[in-house]
Amino acid sequence: MSGQAGAWIGPSPSLSERLAVLWIGIVGVLFPGVGPLLLGGLEAAGRLTATEIGLAGMAELAAMGIGAALLGPAFGAKRLRLAAVACGCFLAALNLASTFAHDGLLVLARAAAGLPAGALIWIITGMIVRSPRPDRWSGIYLTIQTLAQLVVVSALTVFVIGEFGPNGGFVALAALAASAALAGALIPRAWAALPQAEDGPKGLPSPRGWVALLAVFCFQAFILALWIYAEPLSRQAGHPATTAGLAFSISLAAQVAGGSAATALAGRMSWFVSLTLGVIAAAACLVVFAVLPPAPAFLAASGLFGFAWLFASPFLTPLAIEADPSRRAALLGPGASLLGCATGPLLAALIVGEHDVRPAVWLAGGLAIATLALICGLHLTRHR
Repeated sequence: MSGQAGAWIGPSPSLSERLAVLWIGIVGVLFPGVGPLLLGGLEAAGRLTATEIGLAGMAELAAMGIGAALLGPAFGAKRLRLAAVACGCFLAALNLASTFAHDGLLVLARAAAGLPAGALIWIITGMIVRSPRPDRWSGIYLTIQTLAQLVVVSALTVFVIGEFGPNGGFVALAALAASAALAGALIPRAWAALPQAEDGPKGLPSPRGWVALLAVFCFQAFILALWIYAEPLSRQAGHPATTAGLAFSISLAAQVAGGSAATALAGRMSWFVSLTLGVIAAAACLVVFAVLPPAPAFLAASGLFGFAWLFASPFLTPLAIEADPSRRAALLGPGASLLGCATGPLLAALIVGEHDVRPAVWLAGGLAIATLALICGLHLTRHR
């Protein structure tokens, strides 16, 4: 089957196959949502320092990007079940290993865990880019993964962490990774081959595809460079201690709403209009954060920022597909996204001061401008 509008590239997966692939993708991306809770618990238990928390988080995100870009493709589109089962088991083993590791060894364990997690994300990306409406499927995936992270964090907080500590959380993650390995038996055996890019090396995106991947990278770096410092910004503004936690909750609910809105609007609005509006709305929030506003304004900006973040994100996939119709750039999109998520906080950490974290806002603003420039450049130079 060709990739014309309304058709899958290759055989259409059955409902059970789609659900199994969706579950594998959700498990692959769980740790970024659950990680702060577990890593913070490890610091309280004396098994990690504050610096090592940041190193572990960034190392795992970067490794997830590498896993999505390199480890998944190393298995190949014809060995999906082997990739899912092997990576699910490997991820489960590393989550169990995290229950007894300390300090640098724990940082290495979390970095290693990012590789199979990224490969699981690569599997669902293969389905999204071959679907007739990649923007809609991307919106579905992003919305459900956000809900799943909320459910898992809430369940661990209420039922696990208090009684079993962070080790109980890692055991729960290991069980979820094992379930992804079991789900691997239900997914398609292979994805159909993607068309070859006309103006790029065999198997790689076209030059325009690489530009689209740079836009994806800059977008996520922009978002995380700011959001990683939301709590210190709230503290610097003199808000009550509960304000930051409330801001995170409001943002998470707004992210679900933003992803749902993007899913509903997929096919009704162009990717360029939707993505541009999302980036501009998120960038406008930077002005609010920069002036260290009162708590109500900070909470409102956090909600709008979360909504714009998840509203814009699904349209990064059609951006990459229009730039590179072979869809090879779109297949590498999660890798670029995760690398951006790791790089944004790293760059911000290099420029913030001990008593003033607002330089992170200026960095985020520069990355937002770069994102808009790349998006507009691709749109204005597109093949008509």
